[in-house]
Amino acid sequence: MRLVATRTIEPGTMLAKPIYTDRRKVLIQKEIKLTKNMLKRLLQLGITYVYIHDEYTKDILVSSPVSDELRIDAVNTIKQSFTRFQKEGFVEGSYIFEQTGKQMSGMVQNLLKEMQGKDEVLSILSDILITDDYVFSHSLNVTIYSLALATELGLPQRKLEEIGLGAMLHDVGKMFIPDEILQKEDKLTDYEFEVIKHHTDEGFNFLRKSQNIPLLVAHCAYQHHERLNGSGYPRGLIQDEIHEYAKIIGIADVFDAVTSNRIYRDAMLPHEGLEVLYAGVGELFDKNMVEAFRKSIAVYPNGLTVELNDGRIGVVSKQNPTVPDRPIIRIIEENGERLDPPYELDLLKQLNFVITSCDTTFPKTRENINNK
Repeated sequence: MRLVATRTIEPGTMLAKPIYTDRRKVLIQKEIKLTKNMLKRLLQLGITYVYIHDEYTKDILVSSPVSDELRIDAVNTIKQSFTRFQKEGFVEGSYIFEQTGKQMSGMVQNLLKEMQGKDEVLSILSDILITDDYVFSHSLNVTIYSLALATELGLPQRKLEEIGLGAMLHDVGKMFIPDEILQKEDKLTDYEFEVIKHHTDEGFNFLRKSQNIPLLVAHCAYQHHERLNGSGYPRGLIQDEIHEYAKIIGIADVFDAVTSNRIYRDAMLPHEGLEVLYAGVGELFDKNMVEAFRKSIAVYPNGLTVELNDGRIGVVSKQNPTVPDRPIIRIIEENGERLDPPYELDLLKQLNFVITSCDTTFPKTRENINNK
């Protein structure tokens, strides 16, 4: 299968991975030929990329860090919990609040169990899930990225579970922000942005009241927008004043924000999201953490079309788990000519070759690729 930008796909193209709703329903099943109306609907829903069938890449597999079933269950758990918090608020000693906290902790443990049972580097890009609120899917993605980063840093199980819960609840304060501001698709005014920024205080004040949720989890909600140089909010903390968990979640939060499908802008690819993080190393983000994050994700996900420094064009076919930015490439074009059959090139073994660009346009003809 090959990863392509939705806006470039031609009608009649066969979908290689199903697209789900958050109610466990398949919006579009795999091996369905996409129609003009289907493509238009996907764009309306903010789906920037999809996987399609392609003769050169039909045996390339794309794996998810967690199963489709667990991902949908997790999004629904977050959605139900946040909605309950929004409607009922915090009531000291509330049985419902206590049970919700336990349910979310159990979900973090389930995510960890599945993730720790896999050797592959992380690629959330392979999960195409339609949900009716970005906050819920974002909270899950940040949880998965935070767990991957914390695992790469070698943190023990107890801390992984705390970080996971902190990440899952990091945006709970947004449930107390007016919907007309939170759901606004146009650029926020200065006043609206100040209102949005209060979600950190709202989340902290809500979570710290509970005896069943660790205070560190509340501080994850409070500090995940703080930055090393003091430019963050709400308190302008610097360096070691920011808790380790919040630094981890802050990296995951920014990465998912820029690489997620949104109706009002195209998602960045993982290597572009990493460039955003590296641009802030030392000033905004901890260097060692960003380096560890790079090692834990698929920088160039399977199915992505790339060009090498010698002009060859290929598709990422497999990952090298130890060095995710040096994947195995299936070379499909050399010296301007399509190859039949193609061959594999392992960038971990061929260190003189590097990826210079990526292409997600629909592969129509050789001339189309050459003149991209």
